[in-house]
Amino acid sequence: MTIPGTFRHAVESKDLAAITRTLDPDIEFHSPVMVKPYHGRDAVAALLQVLLEVFEDFRYTDDLVSREGGPPAQALVFSARVMGKSLQGLDLVRFGEEGLVAGLTVMVRPLPAAMTLARAVGRRMEEPGPPP
Repeated sequence: MTIPGTFRHAVESKDLAAITRTLDPDIEFHSPVMVKPYHGRDAVAALLQVLLEVFEDFRYTDDLVSREGGPPAQALVFSARVMGKSLQGLDLVRFGEEGLVAGLTVMVRPLPAAMTLARAVGRRMEEPGPPP
């Protein structure tokens, strides 16, 4: 069973294999710049691999956990840079009954940094290459 700290530790370690192990097979990822969510462990892991490459000086600054009314949820506030632009963000992590990450919603600010992030991630996601 995954506990909230496991996802955070895996992200902070930049360990994609460990991150992927925390993801539910049916995870739903809501991006700050995409209308439709990403579905499934493989699609989300591919996106998270790109984010690990694009974010510079990524660090979590706050960690809030809620255990009311079912499986825990976690809000992880972070700071990072993308192509030299500073940003702040929030990873809202929802855990399923099995303890794996079933939902992940990311929000970032300010808008110029969010748009830079969207361009950087979009380019990387479109690049041909072997699957992660």
